[in-house]
Amino acid sequence: MDLHLLAGNAPLKRQLDLQTARRGLSHAYIISGPPGSGKRTLAALLSAALVCSGAGDGLPCMKCSGCRKAAGGIHPDIIRIGDDDKDITVAQVRSIRSDAYIRPNEARRKVYILENAQTMNQSAQNAMLKLLEEGPPYAAFLLLTENAAALLPTVRSRCELLALSPVSLSEAEAWLRERYPDKPDLSGAARRCEGLLGRAVAELEGQEPTGTLLRDTALDLTGRLASGDELALSELCITLEKWDRDKLSALMDETILLLRDALVQGAGAGHESDPQRLEGARQLAAAFSPRAMLEAISALEELRTACGFNVGAGHLAGWLCARLASIKNQ
Repeated sequence: MDLHLLAGNAPLKRQLDLQTARRGLSHAYIISGPPGSGKRTLAALLSAALVCSGAGDGLPCMKCSGCRKAAGGIHPDIIRIGDDDKDITVAQVRSIRSDAYIRPNEARRKVYILENAQTMNQSAQNAMLKLLEEGPPYAAFLLLTENAAALLPTVRSRCELLALSPVSLSEAEAWLRERYPDKPDLSGAARRCEGLLGRAVAELEGQEPTGTLLRDTALDLTGRLASGDELALSELCITLEKWDRDKLSALMDETILLLRDALVQGAGAGHESDPQRLEGARQLAAAFSPRAMLEAISALEELRTACGFNVGAGHLAGWLCARLASIKNQ
């Protein structure tokens, strides 16, 4: 397969090359990875390959009509579900099943991309399982999720798992320099994204919530944490109840990065070019011991994982406040 548009992830690319050489593309894949890891990029490449009419091993060819329509998001045989930031319901899965038995319009395959597949409840996943087991041979399913473990073992057993990994710093810099040759501070963006290129793209293109809003909220959160003012911390967390899970997960990523910067600053190193982030890291390094900051990072990583499940934003914000307020300097 031609997966050059996907940065890094050499082991995953070898896995797909071997599988497709032996028996072609599977009828179902789980594509897992944190936000910004390339799930949508890989899903786009796989869906294009599934509807590609080109010949040879270099699928997708990106030249045929099917590939061009797939790249433009207008292919009638590629259907997206769950891209509206809402949970995928059992009614939607049943609708997919009904549609799946209508033969493709143009291509040999019909592809269903389910974003945020972890938002399916047990009933929806059981309906999905039946479709995976009994669906027509031309139907293919791409389940995108931040956490494959959130899917039922029976669902996972019917799919090939493609786990995306963060890219290296050198890979991130090379990828960003190729696509944004005129943007300043590409090295800083590559370092801050921690191998998740979607974050760097959002930062460089000024998109919210990964731009200024996330940075400012993370700085505010860590500033209140460093001050030891639990009331101020709780007041901020109350405002986070209006955020959705994806936005909260991105906030956890940004706050973790600030805490890691603080650990580096405390060790007398660091190359942060953003003066506000640098000052925030210095405040944390002065207020907390490395052990306390590691405890905070662990709590935020746990909360970030919880953002991938069916948990209300209010519960997540309350949990965030309680966990951070419980961290004491050691």
